[in-house]
Amino acid sequence: MKAADTGRDAEAYACDYLLAQGLTLLTRNFHSRHGEIDLVMDDGQSLVFVEVRYRSGIAFGSGAESVDRRKQARITACAQYYLLKNPAASQRPCRFDVVAISGAGKRRNIQWIRDAFPALG
Repeated sequence: MKAADTGRDAEAYACDYLLAQGLTLLTRNFHSRHGEIDLVMDDGQSLVFVEVRYRSGIAFGSGAESVDRRKQARITACAQYYLLKNPAASQRPCRFDVVAISGAGKRRNIQWIRDAFPALG
């Protein structure tokens, strides 16, 4: 499977998981000049910007560990652009979640980290 296909599969898996937890999908793959936000979701109380990270193994660290300060700053900047383009959304509390997926097939593990990092910028 190509890396882009693996990424799309991981995002779809994470989205399905979050939908089953009661969140609502608003936007998938929101782009700005700062980068991309994988999923923008509504949890009823907050607007949730979700970064999905996939690792087939943990030899090079977990997916969650790969969301470093530089990546957090890019996600924050992209989220600010989303809020600028969606003024009604800017009135709501926001948070940044990370969904880390490892393994494959029936051995796939998912870790949902709510409020994984504060807005940076």
